[in-house]
Amino acid sequence: MLFTGSGKRKERVGREIEMEKGKVVVEKVRRKSTVTRSFSKYPLKFIIPRKAGPSKTDAVWIYSLTYGGGIVSGDSISVEFTIGDGCTAVLTTQASTKVYKSLGSKCSEQVLEARIGSGALFAVIPDPVTCFATARYSQKQVFRLVSDSSLVVVDWCTSGRHESGEKWDFELYRSTNNIFAEDNQPVFLDTVLLEQSSPASIAERMHDYQVIAMVIIYGPKLKIVQDQVQENVKRMMSQQLHIPSTSLGHHAKTSSHNCLTRPAFIASCSVFGPKGIGVVVRIASTTTESVYRFLQHQLAGMEPLLGVSPYC
Repeated sequence: MLFTGSGKRKERVGREIEMEKGKVVVEKVRRKSTVTRSFSKYPLKFIIPRKAGPSKTDAVWIYSLTYGGGIVSGDSISVEFTIGDGCTAVLTTQASTKVYKSLGSKCSEQVLEARIGSGALFAVIPDPVTCFATARYSQKQVFRLVSDSSLVVVDWCTSGRHESGEKWDFELYRSTNNIFAEDNQPVFLDTVLLEQSSPASIAERMHDYQVIAMVIIYGPKLKIVQDQVQENVKRMMSQQLHIPSTSLGHHAKTSSHNCLTRPAFIASCSVFGPKGIGVVVRIASTTTESVYRFLQHQLAGMEPLLGVSPYC
């Protein structure tokens, strides 16, 4: 989910693609979060602006992209991030990540591993993944935290290239997000798997929904944001799923058409981890734009920490 760009590399045929590595280290330098090491190997590239927000905000923004505009069949890319004690870092993209069609049974893959130090905050807020027809794609993100680390992860994908008539036409999409606390204790283990199978295709199972998303909000720095998101989701879905009542207090009868109508936007929210230190929001929507608006509104409270409001 983390790599994008412009143009398209030639698809590599008849040979295996070696694992492409990237590494970023963020540490405190003169009391400011600073990228002290940044390494990337073609086709991976990092763009690190000098400042993405007000000078008083202590946050580093990192844009990740690939030369060629997307993930080519058989690509295997690995990145490592170390966010030092007390630092704040944001990892994002410039556009949606395209996954091109697969050649045979080749599966493109990406792996991200991150260590977040004491009092540190890491926000992974990319644009969505868009898989082309026949694409096979797998990603895994592993986050290792200490007791007072904070983390935000947005992980989402669209149904494909609508302008080309593609809707859930890829062969495989797998996304794994794992969070481990100290002593390698698992806190959050999650995998989303979409795979073509019979008797029902992905499109048939997804009905009219064109986007699925997950938002993880974890750690003490984000308690206010967590509380706001939980309340907002509860209120939003209560209003959307409300069944009108008659003056006698009984539920009004609805037509069979209304009973079968699915909401255009669905969100659920639950807590996880010790003492409910984490919140996960799951989303299904008929449009990408509505998910962007949701993320922009729900994560707006992070602007003082990041310097810029996510998805603006």
